[in-house]
Amino acid sequence: MKLQHYTFLLIFLSFSLFAQSPPPESEYSLNKRAKKIHESVITIDTHNDINVKNFTDEVNYTQNIDTQVNLPKMEEGGLDVSWLIVYTGQGKLDKEGYKKAYKNAIDKFDAIDRLVNDYAPDQIELALTSADVKRIITSGKKVAMIGVENAYPVGENLKNIEKFHKRGARYMSLAHNCHSQFCNTNTGEEDDVWLYNGLSDLGRKAIEEMNRVGIMIDISHPSKEANMQMIQLSKAPVIASHSSARALCDVSRNLDDQLLAMIKTNGGVVQTVALNSYLNLEKYDANMAASKDLYKEVAKELDIEFLEWDDVKNLSGDAQEAAYTNYEKILKTASPRKKDINAKFPLVNVKDFANHIDYLVSKMGVDYVGISSDFDGGGGIEGWDDASETFNVTLELVKRGYSEEDIAKLWGLNLLRVLDEVQEVALKLQN
Repeated sequence: MKLQHYTFLLIFLSFSLFAQSPPPESEYSLNKRAKKIHESVITIDTHNDINVKNFTDEVNYTQNIDTQVNLPKMEEGGLDVSWLIVYTGQGKLDKEGYKKAYKNAIDKFDAIDRLVNDYAPDQIELALTSADVKRIITSGKKVAMIGVENAYPVGENLKNIEKFHKRGARYMSLAHNCHSQFCNTNTGEEDDVWLYNGLSDLGRKAIEEMNRVGIMIDISHPSKEANMQMIQLSKAPVIASHSSARALCDVSRNLDDQLLAMIKTNGGVVQTVALNSYLNLEKYDANMAASKDLYKEVAKELDIEFLEWDDVKNLSGDAQEAAYTNYEKILKTASPRKKDINAKFPLVNVKDFANHIDYLVSKMGVDYVGISSDFDGGGGIEGWDDASETFNVTLELVKRGYSEEDIAKLWGLNLLRVLDEVQEVALKLQN
């Protein structure tokens, strides 16, 4: 009798627990909830490269041109804020090189100025503070912000840092993929060639000046040793504007656990980057190897030289910018003809991207992680291949159980918090 009683009780409890468990959320309901979240949070992409050829009276971002970022694509995908990048390829470390690089930087500052003041003042506005961002979004316009990728154009005159700040720059990296006058870069790991023990003396002074004027220090490209020294020297939090987790993808551009811990202690933020070879190198290499013959065929059809991504990264100056453009053109032209290849060798996708967000959050906490694409500079993955697909990132985060509060932090609030703190430190130093 007791056995029957216990059996009945067990069955009753099982049915009770089952009845209390909510049914799985439907795909329709999940999408609806994700869209509501996407529309309510501030979405910030911290790294979008530009080409001055797309900032003319005839061709500009008011049109849905063949770029991963432009105003129509931002509108379609619900991307609120685009950090437009003043990037300069590395040249010689001499006066002639610095002069040419400075002109390149000013040309890009001028291009962004034309966009926000001449071509689309009623559609997009330049923001200098977090308050600007919120005000502009409330007005119904998109937001442009400016980051400087590679401080090479500063030359040896640190007064140029303040000049760049006055033009709107709110973050800057001290190097790109070559050693600069300020520090070693990450590529020293590959050839074991170094100019300094991390930062140069000029680099140390540049950190002080960036703190003083209120420019966020971007550690995405420099070497690990240089980055550790920057974090130790900086009186303000730092950012990695477009980097992912080295534990998941072992490339020199990603950040290892030691750096992640230092950035968290520093109060900074890591903007996870949607660049395929920095997310899943095994998948990327397999697809690339299978696609190489097609890419070469397309390059021949377009009458341009095919260079692999590693070859493009190792170029400098104008040659590198031209190679970036050609590389993107080849990939886009070949894309419709890759169906069979992609079925056999899957592309790196939004799930791979979210894996890095998950990892960074697990190591650092949700307050220290953000989102970036590196669009028009090599970035883009299946599911988030341009700004029009931005919602897919939010959808994947919702599927993984992130709350609206956490998604708001990841998409922008963490980055704006760092910007506020950097500017507060600058005010104190100036006073």
